[in-house]
Amino acid sequence: MWIRLLLGAAFSAAIHFFVWRTLVKPAALAPRLHRAIAIAMIAMWLSIPITTTARLWAPELAMTLSWITMPWMALCGLSFLVSVAIAIPRLGVRIARRRQPPPSVDLLSRRKFLARVTSGAAITVAGGSVVRGIIEARGEHEIVDVEVPIAKLPRAMDGFTIVQLSDLHVGLTIDRAFVQRVVDHANRLAPDLIALTGDLVDGPVDELREDIAPLGALRARHGVFAVTGNHEYYAGADAWIEAITHLNVRYLRNEHVAIDGLDLAGIDDYSAGRYAGHGEDLPRALAGRDPSRPLVLLAHQPRQVKRAAQHGVDLQLSGHTHGGQIWPWHYLVRLQQGGLLAGRYQHGNTQLYVTRGCGYWGPPVRLLAPLEITRVILRSA
Repeated sequence: MWIRLLLGAAFSAAIHFFVWRTLVKPAALAPRLHRAIAIAMIAMWLSIPITTTARLWAPELAMTLSWITMPWMALCGLSFLVSVAIAIPRLGVRIARRRQPPPSVDLLSRRKFLARVTSGAAITVAGGSVVRGIIEARGEHEIVDVEVPIAKLPRAMDGFTIVQLSDLHVGLTIDRAFVQRVVDHANRLAPDLIALTGDLVDGPVDELREDIAPLGALRARHGVFAVTGNHEYYAGADAWIEAITHLNVRYLRNEHVAIDGLDLAGIDDYSAGRYAGHGEDLPRALAGRDPSRPLVLLAHQPRQVKRAAQHGVDLQLSGHTHGGQIWPWHYLVRLQQGGLLAGRYQHGNTQLYVTRGCGYWGPPVRLLAPLEITRVILRSA
């Protein structure tokens, strides 16, 4: 944990410095204002690791601070991207100016004015994006219907519905009321089965037990099933598996179950092998099943589909990506998952659906990646 914290603080410091160097310093503000902004940015940078570590000794303080520090993280991150876009042409201009005579006083004044306008516009764009992202993250969930034809599905099961909930990330800014809203939406859909595809929590059981409790009210004809995500491991996977199992949720730990005319399988998260007693094991999950039956696999990360396609999986349901959560970080997420970000994909004979998720991680911001509750409707092809 402490290594991740130090690395994160160093990365955050670099971003804060770049934003200051690109947007604040060129504006040539009055010395007093310049110092005030610099001190404020240092304080906000320090507030991020303070908020993270405060969860260990003052959880209520951490939850209060998070409503300030987390949006700031998003603002700084978006300002960084704008800063990069500004820095590149500025560098080109500086190189071109090296062969020119020294600028006049009037030209310097115009440059200072332009720098202030540019910095102001950049902060306005980033700030407006954060506000819009907060509205999206704390707004209504989009119910996304996805019809999936499966050749082996019995005609009697045509229309079988699976409500997929993923990446809830109960923690600093997602509380019991938010979870209850998700549960109410899911139950209103009256599904045949509910699938929880990982990253339900961001914190220890003792801290979040009451916030996660509404999951016990989920109702589906064939029950509620879950698999682990990477964040369960950060928070203590064994303790969380036990706690959520007590909420009438069955974890599929590299195993499958028969449900009417189809098999439902679940595997541990892609990264779980680093933890004792955990790790993805698809052959074990599918051992002994009849290959003539349709197979639906729950796997937290989309990239797990590469192995799923080698084992005759008809449909894989995944999350993890949040649909990118904050544009334009989408591109990095897509790269990390081998081109898989959100929506439907085909990998060999295996169909994949990646939900954007019904929560968010870190900042309470989702930009161009709305909250999603997925209703998968199986069709007999």
